[in-house]
Amino acid sequence: MSAEATNPATAGPVAPTVSQALTASAAPAAPRRKSRPRIDLRRLGRAALLGPAARDKLPDAISHVVEAHRAHHPDADLEPLRRAYVLAESSHRGQMRKSGEPYITHPLAVTLILAELGAETTTLTASLLHDTVEDTEVTLDQVREQFGEEVRYLVDGVTKLEKVDYGAAAEPETFRKMLVATGNDVRVMSIKLADRLHNMRTLGVMRPEKQARIAKVTRDVLIPLAERLGVQALKTELEDLVFAILCPEECARTRELIAENAARSGDPLAEVAEEVRGVLREADIPAEVLIRPRHFVSVHRVSRKRGRLRGADFGRLLVLVNEDADCYAVLGELHTCMTPVVSEFKDFIAVPKFNLYQSLHTAVARPDGQVVEVLIRTHQMHKVAEAGVVALGNPYAPAADAPAADAPAADASASDPAASGSPADGERVDPTRPGWLSRLLDWQQAAPDPDTFWSTLREDLAQDREITVFRPDGGALGLPEGATCVDAAYAQYGEDAHACIGARVNGRLATLSTVLRDGDTVQLLMGQDPASEPSREWLEHAHTPAARIAIQRWLATHPGGGTGTADADGTGTPEPGGTRDPLTTAPGTAPARDGESAAAHPAARPGAAAGAPPERPADAGPAPRPPRADVLVDRPGAAVRLAGCCTPVPPDEITGFAVRGGVVTVHRVECAVVANMKNLGREEIGVRWGDTAGCRVTLVAESFGRPHLLADLTEAIALEGAEIVSATVEPPSQQQVRHTYTLQLPDAARLPALMRAMRDVPGVYDVGRAQHQTPAP
Repeated sequence: MSAEATNPATAGPVAPTVSQALTASAAPAAPRRKSRPRIDLRRLGRAALLGPAARDKLPDAISHVVEAHRAHHPDADLEPLRRAYVLAESSHRGQMRKSGEPYITHPLAVTLILAELGAETTTLTASLLHDTVEDTEVTLDQVREQFGEEVRYLVDGVTKLEKVDYGAAAEPETFRKMLVATGNDVRVMSIKLADRLHNMRTLGVMRPEKQARIAKVTRDVLIPLAERLGVQALKTELEDLVFAILCPEECARTRELIAENAARSGDPLAEVAEEVRGVLREADIPAEVLIRPRHFVSVHRVSRKRGRLRGADFGRLLVLVNEDADCYAVLGELHTCMTPVVSEFKDFIAVPKFNLYQSLHTAVARPDGQVVEVLIRTHQMHKVAEAGVVALGNPYAPAADAPAADAPAADASASDPAASGSPADGERVDPTRPGWLSRLLDWQQAAPDPDTFWSTLREDLAQDREITVFRPDGGALGLPEGATCVDAAYAQYGEDAHACIGARVNGRLATLSTVLRDGDTVQLLMGQDPASEPSREWLEHAHTPAARIAIQRWLATHPGGGTGTADADGTGTPEPGGTRDPLTTAPGTAPARDGESAAAHPAARPGAAAGAPPERPADAGPAPRPPRADVLVDRPGAAVRLAGCCTPVPPDEITGFAVRGGVVTVHRVECAVVANMKNLGREEIGVRWGDTAGCRVTLVAESFGRPHLLADLTEAIALEGAEIVSATVEPPSQQQVRHTYTLQLPDAARLPALMRAMRDVPGVYDVGRAQHQTPAP
């Protein structure tokens, strides 16, 4: 969901936040569902101090939790909640928060937040116990004995590591531990987010410097995680609370803007909402139309983007329907009966966001020029939009009404794709283990120290938009926006991507520095040389932590390395010792192998003219005439010439045309010159292959520059028994080198094998027949 998302339109039983309170006072009147009374945490604290209720009776202190839980899960078994509360209350008894309230009010508030979002019983049970192991004498073994392995796993996942053991690394290592646990069970992070939200609500009792430190970690790590998990109800409130602490002056100004708007007469949002209701009534589409006031941070962002704000800028309309098809029906009615702003339309139902968010976004213009944004979604989509992964209930149960399955063992490999779907094959295969989380877990294993992990984690989470690119085999890669071919290579191949020599994007050759776009098809070209190495310049184009860490680790273990020739920007890089691959400096030459002289490769002679045939010894006598393929012509006595534009060879389908001097020129039927000849009215003459097997053919090889490439190509040609008549190497262009060979084959049937052998040479990505465009004779 976008950053402008708001909290649910209906008031929950939790204490109102800064944004909720101010928005409620400033927003125009709108239909509201009947809400439960506000919770008095001090009253709950007093109730908790009185001790547990009679056995088998639900304590009054969790009545609000039970009420919220039953609203989402009417048939839930409440016994685990009762037992968890009894254990939590007894273990925390006597502990007080800095606000002066009994400590039990904190796990109660956290559990209530999750209950309002629709969390299932297991999550709520773990939430009540989430601080017992950390702050009391309760052990994880006790939790397992009383509540099972699943609850134990969740409690362990959110339990902080001791500073006594980890020192300054305690916080980053705690987050690392928590993320690894989240990789196996996303409910771990759900509990942590609710825990942080309640702590942020009560942060005013802390020293200003501590408030700022906690707010910055919330901004840099937890808010992005809430966005990626789709828990917008928590994310938007956390944003407002952080905004009030870190930007108090801008927050005060935003408060004034909201108050000024509330004081104005007339509300464009209410007027458009009523108009929309009328349109949908006439169309007989059952729908609920709500006004969604923007939260503080959203208003602040819009004001910075648009300058002076008008009434319609302070909120959006939300249309809730029953079925997916109704969403599009509503969209059609709005665009038919009102003035749509086409550029604002986005379809997140057909293409959901990576955090499960689905909705139709559009906008309509009023006669006074104000633009009203409209969100259209089903009630189920709305639930997921607000609660994200929390709305999934227990994602590990075998069926919707089945009992919760045990969580994976704590020592399970969190980075094993098999544990919960392949991270490379889509963000939505398993919503409980999205692709971004799998990638994060992969690179965190390679982070050499806590400081690197902590700084890289913040950088990774700052990339809050994702794209999906596709492999030629149909698989998908999820990457952050701005990722390049370098990132795609390491996402697909891991450290084997050191051997990547280039890429094709949407079928066209591209340098490794090419920035990818959503929906691109990427084919990564991998070299076969085991000594391949990444270039230092790749770091400038590596956008993902996985790519950067892999390259940096290789460079750290190879101090003299990183000077490969397939650079991300498409230019050749000098080899150690200051020399450069001759393919990047002089066309028509080839580098000699170690211990060899250039003379060992005739096609690579220094000073030889490009395209000239190899030199022959002076006493070798006249060169033998190469055999040619036999062509039979339906014109007796006519001379035959094989066209140089398409170099036909058996068993190509061929045709002939008479040219000056009575010569019949033979072309491949798909040659472009054939169509030109026909257009000019040239007479077409029947030709066919005779019995002679030998042939001459021109092949074009396209490759990336690297040492010894020309030598390897000529060796592959020689091993297939072909004779090089002439060879031309064009000047390199952005790492790409084009070779043209005219070859004499003793048997035309060996041409496919020859082309395969040339393609198998490391660095060569394509070999084809020459298709020169020549003017008609």
